[in-house]
Amino acid sequence: MFERLFSERVGVLVQGITGRQGRQHAALMRAYGTSIVGGVSSSSKEARVDGVPVFADCRQAVAATGAAASVIMVPAYAVLAAIMEAIEAGIKLVVSVTEGMPVHDALIAARMARRHGVYWIGPSTPGLAIPGRIKLGFLPDVALAPGPVGLMTKSGTLSYEIGYRLVQKGVGQTLWAGVGGDSVKGVRFADLVPFYRDHEATRCLVVIGEIGGTEEEEMAEALRAHAFDKPVCVLLAGASAPEGVTMGHAGAIIHGTRGSVASKTAALEAAGAKVFSTMEDLVDYVIGTAGRA
Repeated sequence: MFERLFSERVGVLVQGITGRQGRQHAALMRAYGTSIVGGVSSSSKEARVDGVPVFADCRQAVAATGAAASVIMVPAYAVLAAIMEAIEAGIKLVVSVTEGMPVHDALIAARMARRHGVYWIGPSTPGLAIPGRIKLGFLPDVALAPGPVGLMTKSGTLSYEIGYRLVQKGVGQTLWAGVGGDSVKGVRFADLVPFYRDHEATRCLVVIGEIGGTEEEEMAEALRAHAFDKPVCVLLAGASAPEGVTMGHAGAIIHGTRGSVASKTAALEAAGAKVFSTMEDLVDYVIGTAGRA
């Protein structure tokens, strides 16, 4: 599906388009160039939002527009139903930005997405973008530009700052993927490793991780398993967080040594990645590396 985003003008739905956030970000995504072909709202009587047709459900929307992707902007309790509706309608890429999705709901959604071969980005993601082509979610335009760096992140705010600093130095991104910081999610870092390895335009990979969970350790295993031979630069947020306390993201909690900065750093460095303790050092290194790789 990611390859398709690079080669086609993929039609996108916005589920929850008649809500305040849905309306606002549908307009911003369209302004960026994203092909928003329809919205979905089961309760609204509006036929259009800023010229975009509104349908009662995803099945009607897909039948009328041929959409292959959807951005979900509904309350946390409604996210699972929206994901299930999108998948059952044939959507192949689902991006859900809402924070606070119940863990049990996320487990059901992740299982359903895998069973149907659907890429689910989320929950609690800032979005997904191929800069200069498509933006799904609420990534800030000032942090996006076409370039040679693949970027995947748990953190929205940190990724915006790093993306902005790189763009100011003339270094943009190929695929920006915000996987979200929840403990149960759709696409994980390790799932994206094969894509970035095979994508010729990606010359360097930037990863913004954090304490807690095992996702970075899993990614280190994937780097080795897929013989990833491009530079990998990692920033781990939350180094000073105390053990056993959730810090911001639902997945940012340490139990014992697994999930700590020390554990993640050791695993990543053993896989050939370079781990940085400051944004400034990472940005400086990437600026030099992306030009040489």
